[in-house]
Amino acid sequence: MAQMNTLNVIINFMVSHLMVRFYLTLVLVITFACTKAQEIPQQLRDRVEFNIDGLFQGVYSEVYEQPLEVTYTVPCPNGQASRTGMDFYTDDSIHTSDDDDYYANVWDKGHLAPAAAFSCDKETLRKTFTYLNSALQHQGLNRGQWNQLESFERDLANFFTVKVKIEVLFEGNLQVLSAGATVPSGFRKTIEFADKIVTFEFPNADTKGTDWIDYKK
Repeated sequence: MAQMNTLNVIINFMVSHLMVRFYLTLVLVITFACTKAQEIPQQLRDRVEFNIDGLFQGVYSEVYEQPLEVTYTVPCPNGQASRTGMDFYTDDSIHTSDDDDYYANVWDKGHLAPAAAFSCDKETLRKTFTYLNSALQHQGLNRGQWNQLESFERDLANFFTVKVKIEVLFEGNLQVLSAGATVPSGFRKTIEFADKIVTFEFPNADTKGTDWIDYKK
């Protein structure tokens, strides 16, 4: 009987020891797998289509962390909703730029679908603040002749249906910011109204001393 008890103790000890080793091995395997998964970078996509509740649509480059194009129809040229307290937000399913790319430099968070054209109400306006709709745009352009052209669009929209397509250009030697985003070389905007189509092309630079009509193609 004493021998049986001793044998049972030995067997229980060995089983317990094996179980501990099994669980330790399992923990190490899981930890290693998670570490390797974190080390493997997410495959960034060249082109990802998006649609913001039918208000505006576009194509985004996760590689550049910038939109490639945005299209919209001016919905409310005389909207009065306030943008106070609003800021840009990232997207859960598309890798975008973020606030770091715009910190302490000359690049504005340039709305492509313009906030002023979507200020019908707070909720509609807020949807334009996605980083999917934000381009690294020189502050001199964004606050200058680009802004003036947006005002022209809204004036037209008081009389016509105004459809707009913006193409973000990446040509020549491109600047890549330390935060990761690539700075566009320029912007092409095509405006369609009353059976007319007009196109403008801007460099991504300060446009001080020029007029928006100078950029008509």
